[in-house]
Amino acid sequence: MAEAPSKIESMRKWVVEHKLRAVGCLWLTGISSSIAYNWSRPNMKPSVKIIHARLHAQALTLAALVGSACVEYYDNKYGSSGPKVDKYTSQYLAHSHKD
Repeated sequence: MAEAPSKIESMRKWVVEHKLRAVGCLWLTGISSSIAYNWSRPNMKPSVKIIHARLHAQALTLAALVGSACVEYYDNKYGSSGPKVDKYTSQYLAHSHKD
């Protein structure tokens, strides 16, 4: 019987399948929250608030792209099943659990 995938595994699978959508959603969330935060500060010009929001969103987008590259690297190296165990290790594990 197959186990249901964990929440982290299902999120990782979604990110692998929708990389650009994940980065775009993170960018939109970042710029929206940065604009909301900057608008609550009264002693700044609106142009400075927009520039700060853009810079924050740009940094968040770069972080999201790096995270997406890490997910892609992990997926290419290990596949969807996690780290691979060679046949000798799996044979050792199978024999070590016998009573």
